Amino acid sequence: MSAPVEVVLSADSAGQLFNCAVFDPHSGSEFLSYRGGNTSSRSLTVLNGEYILGAQLGKNFINVWEIQRKDQLQQKIVCPGIVTCLCASPDGLYVLAGIAEAIYLWEMSTGNLLAILSRHYQDVSCICFTDDSSHFVSGGKDNLALIWNLSSVVQLDSSRTPEPRHILSRHSLPITDIHCGLMGPQARVATASLDQTVKVWEVSSGEMLLSVLFDVGIMSVTFDPCEYFLFCGGSDGNIFQVSLCSTSLSRDKTFQTDSDGNQVFKGHRNLVTCLSVSMDGTLLLSGSNDETVRMWDVQSKQCIWSINHKGPVTNAVIIPAPANMFLADSHPAVPLPRFSRHLNPSEQGDGTGSGGMCLRLGADTQEPEGTYLEKADELYSLMCAVTDKCGSVLSQSVFGDGENTKVRVSELEEEVKTLKKINKDLYEFSTQLLTKPN
Repeated sequence: MSAPVEVVLSADSAGQLFNCAVFDPHSGSEFLSYRGGNTSSRSLTVLNGEYILGAQLGKNFINVWEIQRKDQLQQKIVCPGIVTCLCASPDGLYVLAGIAEAIYLWEMSTGNLLAILSRHYQDVSCICFTDDSSHFVSGGKDNLALIWNLSSVVQLDSSRTPEPRHILSRHSLPITDIHCGLMGPQARVATASLDQTVKVWEVSSGEMLLSVLFDVGIMSVTFDPCEYFLFCGGSDGNIFQVSLCSTSLSRDKTFQTDSDGNQVFKGHRNLVTCLSVSMDGTLLLSGSNDETVRMWDVQSKQCIWSINHKGPVTNAVIIPAPANMFLADSHPAVPLPRFSRHLNPSEQGDGTGSGGMCLRLGADTQEPEGTYLEKADELYSLMCAVTDKCGSVLSQSVFGDGENTKVRVSELEEEVKTLKKINKDLYEFSTQLLTKPN
């Protein structure tokens, strides 16, 4: 039998039969299983088609398997804390992990920790790369979704704190899932939330394009590859199909079934934790807390097959079948390095442990003007200089020069500190009010 084009990768929280397993998307028959531990929600990812990474539920390490060696004893990558979400870049060069309210970024060629991003105020719940690895989007329990430019995060000037490209703050309750469409920086991204809405945004501008209100909290979301439909998994077990091609579509709408493509998939008995669509857009995969994974025919809304797990399904995704998955004699081209737990491993005595070599674009043909990253950093510095110059001119025109300017700046800084404290107090009060039991 020839190797399949696509496979289903799924995991549950029990880990009794396996940590994660690979299935045929058309028949539901099991191809491979990987044993040892269990994987937390939003924390199962494939790295460069050669490794499977899964964050251990409630523990501070990541389980690792070579993708073609199902019976091997898994490796463990120790992390600075419990991993709440995990994602590998499509190009296989980077791995992102949410640990508490921070995002950790590792370089896979060396295992070096490149950045720790602390812009969320509560735990990071989900994270997702764009298909070209140029951007990533993070969502947290602080109701915020942040769009990050990878090149500005992986910068040469360590003294500069990376900032998100856009802050998406229209949700009123925690973000539960994020899905990025195709087209890289021009992609659209969907965010799901417990506030019973799914919102669609533009990555390049950060503008909200669509907000759909449902009767229940939404736990998972995905597009089909052509972005004709938006699929939303509800806390009641229903899967809602939203048409994105309706001529009467407004920016804010309430979901209602109709003949224009807004339909409901019924079958799960508990909240839908994960959704994924096949490359041709004809199959929809869903995982649920009712301990089942289901495959649906998108056109007929009928369930094709169902697989029972031994615990709530934490991850389920349709992926292109890696070339090495069904070749028993193949091995990863590059060994996986040990992940550093410090930003400066040489200073902390926390080297990669594998003799890793830092890879740079065109290392043997570099010209005196520097590498690609150096040029990008120089351009970014010029942009900041222009912004600072404009701000300086504006400041002088408003406040004047000399001692009066210093006094005014000091007063404004104190006012900002006061406003930040008021904002924090209001946020804590509103959070307690919203989460207070009836």
